[in-house]
Amino acid sequence: MDFLKSVLDFFLHLDGHLFAMIQDYGLWIYGILFLIIFVETGLVVMPFLPGDSLLFAAGTFCAGVVNEAGQTAELNLWIVLGLLIIAAILGDGLNYFLGRTIGLKVLSWKIRGRQIVKQKYIDQTHEFYEKHGPKTIIIARFVPIVRTFAPFVAGIGQMSYKKFVQFNIIGGIAWVVGLTLLGYFFGNLKFVQDNFETVIFGIIGLSILPMIIEIIRAKVKSKKAQ
Repeated sequence: MDFLKSVLDFFLHLDGHLFAMIQDYGLWIYGILFLIIFVETGLVVMPFLPGDSLLFAAGTFCAGVVNEAGQTAELNLWIVLGLLIIAAILGDGLNYFLGRTIGLKVLSWKIRGRQIVKQKYIDQTHEFYEKHGPKTIIIARFVPIVRTFAPFVAGIGQMSYKKFVQFNIIGGIAWVVGLTLLGYFFGNLKFVQDNFETVIFGIIGLSILPMIIEIIRAKVKSKKAQ
């Protein structure tokens, strides 16, 4: 529970925490960012870690952020893009491998009697996969939760590894470059700085909107079929 609270606090105050981490850890911050993106995309039990929001925030700091005390925190754009693209691609690759090897056994994993991975997340990803096919690997990059489960489900379904790698690379590059540059060009606007948390939630809301629409459509169709 304390871990989840820490994750939630980090997520809600991402800009402040990231500023402090850049100041405190120096070059190690690149390794920390790499690890977060790798784990969020690579471990099916970690769908709650920040992905979209972290990329946007990292992009903002690549443009340089100055706090009220006049201190500056800045990241190198090219290092961030390169490392996080690699992290995203390797993460999905690991998740695919886990899907092929342990498959649905992960559903039986529990901590304190609670299921680590919920069946509904697998089912939602299956539905998404059925609708969009292999390109789900690309589309899912921009949809929280589905992003973490899509490569796992691809592994369970024995999707051709050659085909998976192609979509994985395209999706990884598009996701990291798109959201990081979005933060780089717009993150330092006064409106965004003054409403950073709201903007982050807005990005996440837009990301999950397609999934919500599909769920509603599916329910409407099922009711009409009855």
